[in-house]
Amino acid sequence: MNPSPLLDIIDTPQDLRRLEKKQLPQVAAELREFLLDSVGKTGGHFASNLGAVELTVALHYVYDTPEDHLVWDVGHQSYPHKILTGRKNQMHTMRQYGGLAGFPKRSESEYDAFGVGHSSTSIGAALGMAVADKQLGNNRRSVAIIGDGAMTAGQAFEALNCAGDMDVDLLVILNDNEMSISPNVGALPKYLASNVVRDMHGLLSTIKAQSSKVLDKLPGAMELAQKVENKIKTLAGEAEHAKQSLSLFENFGFRYTGPVDGHNVENLVDVLKDLRGRKGPQLLHVITKKGNGYKFAENDPVKYHAVAKLPSEVPAPEVKPAAAKPTYTQVFGQWLCDQAAADERLVAITPAMREGSGLVEFEQQFPDRYFDVGIAEQHAVTFAGGLACEGIKPVVAIYSTFLQRAYDQLVHDVALQNLPVLFAIDRAGIVGADGPTHAGLYDLSFLRCVPNMIIAAPSDENECRLLLSTCYQADSPSAVRYPRGTGTGATISDGLETVEIGKGIIRREGEKIAVIAFGSMVAPSLAAADKLNATVADMRFVKPIDEELIVSLAQSHDYIVTAEENTEQGGAGSSVLEVLAKHGICKPVLLLGVEDKVTEHGDPKKLLADLGLNAEAVEKRIAGWIEAV
Repeated sequence: MNPSPLLDIIDTPQDLRRLEKKQLPQVAAELREFLLDSVGKTGGHFASNLGAVELTVALHYVYDTPEDHLVWDVGHQSYPHKILTGRKNQMHTMRQYGGLAGFPKRSESEYDAFGVGHSSTSIGAALGMAVADKQLGNNRRSVAIIGDGAMTAGQAFEALNCAGDMDVDLLVILNDNEMSISPNVGALPKYLASNVVRDMHGLLSTIKAQSSKVLDKLPGAMELAQKVENKIKTLAGEAEHAKQSLSLFENFGFRYTGPVDGHNVENLVDVLKDLRGRKGPQLLHVITKKGNGYKFAENDPVKYHAVAKLPSEVPAPEVKPAAAKPTYTQVFGQWLCDQAAADERLVAITPAMREGSGLVEFEQQFPDRYFDVGIAEQHAVTFAGGLACEGIKPVVAIYSTFLQRAYDQLVHDVALQNLPVLFAIDRAGIVGADGPTHAGLYDLSFLRCVPNMIIAAPSDENECRLLLSTCYQADSPSAVRYPRGTGTGATISDGLETVEIGKGIIRREGEKIAVIAFGSMVAPSLAAADKLNATVADMRFVKPIDEELIVSLAQSHDYIVTAEENTEQGGAGSSVLEVLAKHGICKPVLLLGVEDKVTEHGDPKKLLADLGLNAEAVEKRIAGWIEAV
């Protein structure tokens, strides 16, 4: 028997719209099963997609996509959208090299109205499309689908503030599942949770108005009704301020509808049809359950936010795995706990990335010194600056790609005031399956020009701990950037030793060729140097850079090569060129880094090979360059 008779005949939303509304629950069920099977094999973002199945079906059933614009915030929840928009048979390639991207991507499909990956951009983008359509005379509709986690970011409210003052037809759907990746924090999620019971007041009034004529004729009925009334009042009283539920969004100029059940697809269709015909800014509050339909994900949506593959329903016999190398994230997490035990001034700050940044154990050990500020990178950095002003030692744990969102605050609120804030920058370099929106390829370039900054790039796990300890002790802003995943397997000290700031070390002595390597590129440079008999310097610091070591290497070698897992433009290699120019040294120099292009998603080893940054490619590039010059 065919397990998905309806889904099999849906290649585009036009096929979906040919079905009767009563068939949509079956479509949603088949879509959820297909999603479980496909993500179970390929891995990828999981729980958020399960929670958005019915909403996705309803949106494509009501709206004339791709003429109408659906803008998904972040894009973690876009897999059902991809399945319904002609990519069902490509789902087995999800997040693989040459396959489907894990996020909406304009170059992948006309149904992907806006490329995303970072949070809280959907309302602004959809507003821009709505205004453009109005100016062009197009009768299209724009819809932004944003989670309650993403709604905590300031950019979302900037867009709401702008949209509410415009005469445009825009629908914002607030997908409220009380989660981002980690559980949501802050006042807004608590406010939204209270709004779910806001209709208790209206329900009470309706019951009294509609039933009083009947109840007063039944013996004992009025007493029972009074008890019901008191119970409803008790529930509603727990959220008395929920009377203002409409005002939060209506004061922005939006007409509020909801909350509605995000897993009742037929009701969603009715609500969306009504909203599609309304004029002006509208906001629909939808309640969903992250991981809906898969018990493991429902019970632990944090763990199942993204998966490599799904576990069996029947647990396999436990087999003790071989000891694995710690990831850089784990090295950071352990160092943070150790440093906090040694210095009570230390606090840790994360913009909603507790698990990803390795802060779970720190939160457990030091709950009063742990601050999850929500998806609010700008606030995280300014908050750290304020703490530093009063003698606290803040450590901001943040992905390289997300630090881009707080660049002004890093410059204006921290660096210009020379405040001792340590940025622990995870996911520096190629990140793999998450692709270009999450690649950390620009931090060396955008940090290097900032005054007062110290920038360190560890070459292995022990160096990561050493450089974290060193930069933490500095009385100025600093950044330690490290890659995703594991390192070389170096033995890690359990102490808090430091090294001299701005000094590199020679890892291998050779002849003629000097490879000046930074961070993750030290290991492949050493492997290449063994075949080229080259000298390799582990620079440790990008800023201040070890001018003395660079000059010495340039004077004693014929060829200079720089290697970094960062864009070549303005990065560490450029710093070496500046030192050589400053000292009037003219030697052939080869810059090895990421060329000026948007990288792809896929296996990191494959991507590094294609970029010419693995050991084999480094050796061939250096050998070919020397032969050419």
